[in-house]
Amino acid sequence: DYIVFLPDVRYEIGRPGLSAVKCLIPGVQKLIAMGVADPKAIGLHGHSWSGYETAFVITQTDIFNCAVAGAPVSNMTSAYGGIRWGTGMARQFQYEKAQSRIGGSLWEKPLSYLENSPLFYADKVHTPVLLMHGDEDDAVPWYQSIEFYLALRRLGKDVIFLQYKGEPHHPKKYANKLDYSIKMKEYFDYHLKGGRPAEWIKNGSRYRE
Repeated sequence: DYIVFLPDVRYEIGRPGLSAVKCLIPGVQKLIAMGVADPKAIGLHGHSWSGYETAFVITQTDIFNCAVAGAPVSNMTSAYGGIRWGTGMARQFQYEKAQSRIGGSLWEKPLSYLENSPLFYADKVHTPVLLMHGDEDDAVPWYQSIEFYLALRRLGKDVIFLQYKGEPHHPKKYANKLDYSIKMKEYFDYHLKGGRPAEWIKNGSRYRE
């Protein structure tokens, strides 16, 4: 029922989020021009690093009709000062020289940390977004999703946060994996196919129910 587009991203040091935008959007525009993608029914999904990219991209474009971001980093400044809870390793190396590719410390390149953090562009989001995070994530602390969720809520944006109790970076319990898969499909079907909204989309549920 869905066509899946998996783009490669070529990164510029100091511009990880903007690099994703630069590589992803032209690809989507090409699919629209080819008649492969319906411009009124395009969703975006990513988890972990691509969850971060998903969160960032929707702050820069309105081309997507909805998005699902799993375990994203939303604020590189607060994430920089944290640790990986599973290993106790400081997270600073990841932002300076590894996956996040900022190319310097928070004090050497403060503007780069701000410019590549979805949180600081939350007011630019017009895309409905579903966030997912496990509260025992030992790779990306789940407060990263909390920060983005609360910012979007404060700004009156269309956002839902799925939190799975006792789950790490990727859901491990079969019931939660199934629940997330079903909810993701229901979310995409609602926003991209005009389906009826599920009860959890319409009314949500209380924390820890």
